Amino acid sequence: MPLCPSDLYLAFIAPALPMKTLLPLVPPLLVALFAGPAQAADSQVAADWSLSADGAYVLDQRAGLAWPRCVEGMQWTGKTCTGQPLLLDRAEATALASDRWKAEGVGWRLPRATELQRLVDKALSPPGLNPLLFPAAPGQWHWTSTANVSAPSVNQYTYGNIAQSRAGDGARQAAMINGWAVNLSTGEARGDAARASKLPVRLVRPMPVGAAK
Repeated sequence: MPLCPSDLYLAFIAPALPMKTLLPLVPPLLVALFAGPAQAADSQVAADWSLSADGAYVLDQRAGLAWPRCVEGMQWTGKTCTGQPLLLDRAEATALASDRWKAEGVGWRLPRATELQRLVDKALSPPGLNPLLFPAAPGQWHWTSTANVSAPSVNQYTYGNIAQSRAGDGARQAAMINGWAVNLSTGEARGDAARASKLPVRLVRPMPVGAAK
């Protein structure tokens, strides 16, 4: 059976030291032994993410997107997010993004499900949004722009396609009353969230020109 780092420590270092010297050194050594991989993982994640010059946005360098530090309804104070999340249904969330795009001339929109899932840091325990990037963030279901409509063309003259046609109609009807949402505590995405549900909204926009590293 392979030796763990603590076994190696006891086997090769401990015999040379008195007990009163040995005990204080054990915790720091174990931290050093295990810190390397953890720090490497942190640096790998950090390479894709940075903050805007004013600190109000999280920049996804890989995707070229800028995320507000706070969800809609909460305000960035320069250190954290305060206030209460604005809870909107799917139509209200879409309208909010459209109105902001028109008002600011910037491509604000609801994020796709995969984009929201990318925000979830699964290296955390438990997984969720990194509080250093998104402080005081609500960890629950959030609206996305993703649609779940699959309606391939079918041959209307074959009997086997009758069921397919009905299934396609059902999918279209479901898409009219349901939408996709992502749980930012787990990264789970579902396409059966009722569009009338009141959920938090985290809009996204293209990363400003010159903001990339």
